[in-house]
Amino acid sequence: MKREQAYRDATALADARKAAFLSSALAAKARVAPARLKQDARDKTTEALLDGTAYAAAKVRQRPAATAAAVGALALYLMRRPLGSLFQRLYVRIRNRTEDSGD
Repeated sequence: MKREQAYRDATALADARKAAFLSSALAAKARVAPARLKQDARDKTTEALLDGTAYAAAKVRQRPAATAAAVGALALYLMRRPLGSLFQRLYVRIRNRTEDSGD
C-alpha cells in the first residue's frame, strides 16, 4: 500500500508541476507576442519622449538667453545656403549697377 500511495503522490506532484510549467509557458508566450512587444516599445518611446520634453522645457526655463542663442545659431546654420545666395545676388546687383548716361 505504501508504494501505491507514493506513486499517486508522485503522479499528483508531476501533474501539478506540468500544469505550472504550461501556465508559465503560456504567460511567457503572451509576453513575447508581437502585438505586446509593439505596444511595450510604443509605450517606452512615448515615455522617453515625454521625459525628454519635460527635461528640455525645464532647461529652457532656467536659461532662456542661452536657448535663444542656440536656436538662432541653429537657424543660421540651416539657412546658410539660402542666405549666402541672397547676399551673393545682392552683391552682384550692387556691383554691376550701371549709370545711365544720356548718350
